[in-house]
Amino acid sequence: MTSIKGLAEIVLWVHDLAKARQFYEGVLGLEVMSDRQNPVFLRAGDPAVGVPQMVVLVQLPTDAGAFQRPRTLHHLALEVAPEDFDAEKARLERLGFQLRSGQHPVIPSRTMYLDDPEGNEVELICALPS
Repeated sequence: MTSIKGLAEIVLWVHDLAKARQFYEGVLGLEVMSDRQNPVFLRAGDPAVGVPQMVVLVQLPTDAGAFQRPRTLHHLALEVAPEDFDAEKARLERLGFQLRSGQHPVIPSRTMYLDDPEGNEVELICALPS
């Protein structure tokens, strides 16, 4: 049996690549990894790991219809440092995001949720101190 070491990438179809890139790069601070225009590869983790953790944005064709509910992707979660959680929450609220909270059913953590420009739910999560 294979021993999975981690999650390498989440690939998201987007209708508006510029808005999606602005959200993931400009708002969440993910680092663009290449000069490719489409798809856009964004680092979502420690650059010292072997295979980088990435969010990849892929432009849909211009004639693609709107996403239908229920969507295949429920949400994606990105980890933030516990010491940064409150400041990140305040920053996102200042930017006008309507944040939602929740409780992870398995991990002792703090969470907040917001939506990207495509309507994908993005969870920001940090572990509670032991």
